[in-house]
Amino acid sequence: MYLAQGLRRALPVLAFAFLTSAYASAMKNPEIKHNPAPKKRYDITLTIDSAPGPFDSITGFVEYKVRNDECVPLEPVSGATIAPEEKVPVVFKHEKGDVYIGTIYADLIQDEDYFGLGVCHWQVVAASAVLKSNAVEFSPAIFHKDITAQHAVSTYFVKGDYADNGKPHSAFGTTNRSLFQPESRTDLFTVTLAAKEDFQ
Repeated sequence: MYLAQGLRRALPVLAFAFLTSAYASAMKNPEIKHNPAPKKRYDITLTIDSAPGPFDSITGFVEYKVRNDECVPLEPVSGATIAPEEKVPVVFKHEKGDVYIGTIYADLIQDEDYFGLGVCHWQVVAASAVLKSNAVEFSPAIFHKDITAQHAVSTYFVKGDYADNGKPHSAFGTTNRSLFQPESRTDLFTVTLAAKEDFQ
């Protein structure tokens, strides 16, 4: 009898835990759909200037995020909303010299009612490149406002990091050259990312 009573008390708790887990899983992992015919194309030109040598590889990715939180359900425990995100690889093809070009689409992710709360509208957060040399990955990025304004963004890196053979790590650099002491500014190289609209 005590066992049966214990089970009756435990079942609602277990059911709530199961539903909460399923709800959270569905919220965090919707089936994100890609637009079959995206039109808002941007070419991202990557230009390397004064690097100490060649790079082992140059890859990239573009990050997307839902920009209207009201289409996303609240988390059952915290009550917060966590907007879905998606990363898509970008292929940077060698153009000439130290110039590479990749292509992104601002409308690649399909706007859709993913949670039954209204249409989720996706937006590009940033396009990033990853230039690898030995154990170091140099990671410049260009963000949404500069992509849509078709601006160029230069990121400054320290040349001394190029030959680092220590533990694998990322060197993010800075877009503000004045943060370096004047005497060390000759010890820098830049990676510039420039966006150009090419809508279809």
